[in-house]
Amino acid sequence: MKANLKKILLALVVAGSTLIGYFLWLSLHPVKIIAVHQSNNYSDILVENFPVTDKGKIKWWLKNKTKLKEKYRIPVPSADGFFSITFWNFAAGYKEEEKYDRLCFNDMHTKKNCIEKDAVFTVERSNNTGILFTVYDGTYHLKNNGEIIKLNRE
Repeated sequence: MKANLKKILLALVVAGSTLIGYFLWLSLHPVKIIAVHQSNNYSDILVENFPVTDKGKIKWWLKNKTKLKEKYRIPVPSADGFFSITFWNFAAGYKEEEKYDRLCFNDMHTKKNCIEKDAVFTVERSNNTGILFTVYDGTYHLKNNGEIIKLNRE
């Protein structure tokens, strides 16, 4: 009985260490921006190594939004301030349009100008809602005082 308990504990320690190592490895790899595609007030940013957690994604945006504006000239707000930026996982690379429901970029004049639709993060701003962050697990609102609150899904 004690031998089985030791094996179970050892397996848990190994599994836990592996998970911690994996998340540490992920956190040490910086976000890589592969490409930026712009259409009016909508920006699509293809990324690798994007943060995994909701908090990490929002924190990354807040830290890097000025750099994105300076380097890529995004966001591009409309006259009323609206903009939308979607970050897409680019792990699979560019593909041809052959498969239904891929996102294709008309600003690329090549057969491989599409990606799989794997959105990892969206930042939107409108006069009605202010800034919203959309992630896998829900939507967050950035209040004027800097507080970030999770919105309830209905």
